[in-house]
Amino acid sequence: MLAVVFPMLVFFVVLAFVALFAIKKLAMREMPVGDWPFYAKKALTQPEQILYHRLIAALPEHIVLAQVELSRILGVKKGFNFNEWNNRINRLSYDFVVCLKDASAVAAIELDDKTHEHAAWSGADRRKEKAISSAGIKLIRWQVTALPDTAAIRREISWGPPNSTNEQKATAA
Repeated sequence: MLAVVFPMLVFFVVLAFVALFAIKKLAMREMPVGDWPFYAKKALTQPEQILYHRLIAALPEHIVLAQVELSRILGVKKGFNFNEWNNRINRLSYDFVVCLKDASAVAAIELDDKTHEHAAWSGADRRKEKAISSAGIKLIRWQVTALPDTAAIRREISWGPPNSTNEQKATAA
């Protein structure tokens, strides 16, 4: 009889430990009680704020968005592995995106400072450039130390008729 009871007892003890562990793990997933360690901060740096207001003034007929992830304006064409290509741009963002009133992107703007000279940033910058150029959207880079005025913004951002790449983008979605 002991030969039958002992294995059953061991089984139930192990089962109890597994259940206890699972309950403890679930309890840790619950929302912590008390304050969380977050504080409010500005969404844009001082130079980004200045450029944002100049973009709005220079381009009143357009939508100007700040801190836009590439995946919000770039899609993967049919016939290509979505996950493979989307992972190449995952977690990358443009400082600003200029859109037509229908929210189609016509230009992306990067505001470069000394951090873009670092090797880790240069790889990300190259991926951003390659991705947006393949979609037929203009990428503009301005130095944080030489922000353009509204006239220079208007001169730099010019639109021609939609190109075939942008039309492909629409049909691929």
